Amino acid sequence: MAEVLAALADPTRRRILDALAAHGEATATVLAGELPVSRQAIVKHLGVLDRAGLVTGHREGREARYAVRPDRLSVTARWMDRVAADWDARLATIKRLAEAAAPPDDGATAAGA
Repeated sequence: MAEVLAALADPTRRRILDALAAHGEATATVLAGELPVSRQAIVKHLGVLDRAGLVTGHREGREARYAVRPDRLSVTARWMDRVAADWDARLATIKRLAEAAAPPDDGATAAGA
């Protein structure tokens, strides 16, 4: 999970994933033509994404073609949903406790001001 989150933390890598998702499959050369990044930088970013399991690459002649691996993104999204649900529950508990501890508002404070 840490590798996936680290890979997704970089905006260029997120843009690469978006471009790959739009194309279905693309080479580093095609991606470099669409993004303001050199082909060499794209290749390095693709390496990070590949090690994180977010893309897969295969050779087609002299070119390497890459595609998004949605399964890793799905696993990460499910984990993030669980974390968000846990935080929602904690925040709801804090809100409930704060509201129970607050003095009742009888309107006298606002009227007397």
